Amino acid sequence: MIKSVTPETMAPPFARYAHGIADTQSGLVLTSGQLALDVDGTIPDGAQAQAQLIFSNIDEILAQAGTDKSHVLKVHAYVTDRSHMADYMAARDVWLADIPHLPASTLMIVSGFTRPEFVVEIEVTARLP
Repeated sequence: MIKSVTPETMAPPFARYAHGIADTQSGLVLTSGQLALDVDGTIPDGAQAQAQLIFSNIDEILAQAGTDKSHVLKVHAYVTDRSHMADYMAARDVWLADIPHLPASTLMIVSGFTRPEFVVEIEVTARLP
């Protein structure tokens, strides 16, 4: 069974897609790329604050799908400038600090996102327990 995952505690997706998808047959959970849009419409300043909000939202998606960050297999992250890498990585390292394994990770520098205020986008692949 495939289940769309869009927690009501988050800002809704920008278009016709889900924040995440859980596939019970394969045991995988995939999130859409998450941007730092708070439920009230605000965007935090800076890469670290944006990454912290994004990881918090990813926790919500994973929980609704029936898993958590301890089952994350891969993190894909995108920043708009090399200057954002250290702040993103600091937030990522805090988010991963208490899990028993380290996931695979990709970090890319991209030219931008849907709004210029966004400087970080993150998506993860996880497994169901």
